[in-house]
Amino acid sequence: MDSEGLEQREIITGEHCLACTAGSGSSCQGALTNENSCSITYQEDKKQSVKEYYGKILKSQKDLKTNACCPIESLDEPIKLVIKNIEPEILEKFYGCGSPLPPLLEGCRLLDLGSGTGRDAYIAVALVGEEGFVIGVDMTDEQLHVARKYKDAQMKRFGFKQCNVDFKKGYIEDLKEAGIVDSSQDVVISNCVINLSPDKKKVFSEIFRVLKPGGELYFSDVFADRRIPEELRNDPVLYGECLGGAMYIEDFRRMLRDLGCLDVRYMSKRVITIDDPQIAAKTGNIVFCSVTVRAFKLDDLEDLCEDFGQVAYYQGTIPGLPHQFALDDHHVFSTGKPMLVCGNTASMLTNTRYGKHFKIVGDKSRHFGPFPCGPSLSASKTEGVKTDGNCC
Repeated sequence: MDSEGLEQREIITGEHCLACTAGSGSSCQGALTNENSCSITYQEDKKQSVKEYYGKILKSQKDLKTNACCPIESLDEPIKLVIKNIEPEILEKFYGCGSPLPPLLEGCRLLDLGSGTGRDAYIAVALVGEEGFVIGVDMTDEQLHVARKYKDAQMKRFGFKQCNVDFKKGYIEDLKEAGIVDSSQDVVISNCVINLSPDKKKVFSEIFRVLKPGGELYFSDVFADRRIPEELRNDPVLYGECLGGAMYIEDFRRMLRDLGCLDVRYMSKRVITIDDPQIAAKTGNIVFCSVTVRAFKLDDLEDLCEDFGQVAYYQGTIPGLPHQFALDDHHVFSTGKPMLVCGNTASMLTNTRYGKHFKIVGDKSRHFGPFPCGPSLSASKTEGVKTDGNCC
């Protein structure tokens, strides 16, 4: 541990804790000898490593060794227009893997986890408007400095009379310490940051604590098709490049299930290419993907999509989306067209801020068994099968 990590710790002399720092020997001189303390020290080391990587080593996107933390997907036109009004330094020192900004944000209270230099936070500032409010939380001083120094300039660029953003220093595993109270946020976003956390379950627990009932989690991050070996998780470059801490997609699903979120939706996915030969040699056959995820804080979701004979109509009234609305990668609602939906989808469209933009016919008084789940089947397998109503 460095001097910062040792602040406010009582140091005593004793037997070294060999589990600390990934088995390379103790730096605490025996002060941290139980299993819980070792875990805390490991997490602190990870956080410090990330601070160093994003605060000292990376100076701009050009310093990245992979494209994991550099978005290449196309942005919606409203977001492109907002980005044109964002200070160049904010953009140059931004590291993300997607565009985790859902529609219908006007007037919302939005929280950006790992906000960095503030690119997504400032986009959100423009989208929530002066009636909304955005909070960015980050642990890296250098990134926060860039985000904060342009607050007044960005308000002028957006034509706002009052500031509607605040950047707080803190850890995404402990939002209470950053002053984020229970059930206070309409939307939580994050862009390629949660993979960097050494305690992801705590992060998601905090997210669902601060979301309002019916609130939305919408984030982009790096996922893997298998569990990452320990030696790769402890590689500082792989970890800093958002690969070493990538979540195995099924472990992520189980984690949210254990936290009470029984239905997670996926918006988009792209495979991450690794051009650096040394990194490619280390990762071998592991497939990494940037995935955008949507989840809601709803207490009536089930762990299996169930059929209640419900039908959903999109009314075409969400600003900027007059013709269709995508709930996930295979639920695309065309304006005025009826679509069979499961009970979970009906709840997501009814008991959230999207509710007034949909008409749901039917309720849960009559059950017809499990709903036919999964993306639309390929043409070769669709004979005699109705796919319009397929769920997640």
